[in-house]
Amino acid sequence: MARKAQFDMQQFFQALGDNTRLRLLNLMGEQEVCVCYFVEILGSPQPKISRHLAYMRNAGIVSARREGKWMHYRIVMPPHLGATQILRQTLDWLKEEKAMQADRARLTKACCSPAKYDLDGAPLPTAVPEECCEAS
Repeated sequence: MARKAQFDMQQFFQALGDNTRLRLLNLMGEQEVCVCYFVEILGSPQPKISRHLAYMRNAGIVSARREGKWMHYRIVMPPHLGATQILRQTLDWLKEEKAMQADRARLTKACCSPAKYDLDGAPLPTAVPEECCEAS
């Protein structure tokens, strides 16, 4: 009988304790986003972005999906109710921050004219069905 892995509270809080990871969560919001948009909006190298996304995936708050050469990421709610509440409150808080709003505005602008941002051919962010964001 397989035991369910225990939720790692320390890793969860460490995942939320980095500004780059908070910016990534803010950009994902309720949508699934291709890594290439994160690289463009944050102006960070792809390996650095991927390292942060892997950290959040290991913490259980982000999932990844490959589509051809594109990697798409979305927020998933952790299996712990308290962590889910904290993550939801954090995401709401991020929406109120000016710097985070500026990141989201740049994402919207990049989605409207991908060729200008060297994102021609990149898949646009897509809305995530609400049931994907519910706690298990």
